[in-house]
Amino acid sequence: MSILLDEGARVVLQGTTGGYGLNQMRAMKKAGTNVVALASAGRGGQVMDGIPVFDTLVQATQATGANAVATYVPAAGVRDALVEAADAGLNLMVVGAEFVPVQDALWGLAYARERDLWVVGPNCVGLTSPGKAALGSIPPDYTMPGAVGLMGRSGTLSLTTVRLLTRAGLGQTTCVSMGGDMVIGRNPVEYLQAFMDDAETQVIVSLGEIGGGKEYQMLDAIAAQKKPVVCLIVGRHAPANTRMGHAGAFVSDHKSTAMAKREALAEAGAIVADSPFQLVEIVRGLLLDAKTSECAVT
Repeated sequence: MSILLDEGARVVLQGTTGGYGLNQMRAMKKAGTNVVALASAGRGGQVMDGIPVFDTLVQATQATGANAVATYVPAAGVRDALVEAADAGLNLMVVGAEFVPVQDALWGLAYARERDLWVVGPNCVGLTSPGKAALGSIPPDYTMPGAVGLMGRSGTLSLTTVRLLTRAGLGQTTCVSMGGDMVIGRNPVEYLQAFMDDAETQVIVSLGEIGGGKEYQMLDAIAAQKKPVVCLIVGRHAPANTRMGHAGAFVSDHKSTAMAKREALAEAGAIVADSPFQLVEIVRGLLLDAKTSECAVT
């Protein structure tokens, strides 16, 4: 199985009629995504790469039955895009833009949640369920189907880790880049619970970083020991009061440091890795143990 995204998704892409956007669309189609429409104001009535273009998401959704969207609007346009997607009745949205104004994000994401729109991002590379569909910018060649559920705050770290897993022959059910801004659509614990509920996900990988306290919300779910959770928290040597790359990667107090998060996750029962390479070896061992246990039972 997979979480959030599968082969049944009917996808509309917003703001993708330029060269970059069209290349993203082609990569998503290569991953198996059923792209049914494009939305770009003033371009309605055109056809690009065989895909019809509409002026608005509402028009695109009504005409094609789309249920998911990836939007490539700039940060200043994200609030309006969230409202438009929610009003169109879409179920899943990927927002790639970074540094969305905090007030815009707070208001727009609350509006989306009230209308059952699950937002991945802002500031993310999206998600993919290998062999089924991709929504965003995770290259299909970096992934393969399997039993690992991966969720990460950093898009770059998520891409690095999933590529290493694939090279090691460790496939994934779904890979999600949750978003690196201070305010994101869904918190890590919500993704964690979705993976916990997915029958085919055997091991969960959580990639975190300094800043904020979202990882602490996962502790109770990890402690329940329903499935093994392998965590990597980067930024152990990051200085305080200095923003490190992401809008949300900012050490403001002890709890937001990498070391404090590592200690809390380990105490809850997570296996904490020191590097992506070590994480891959830990996951390999856990999957081997699971396979051995299944063989013993049968």
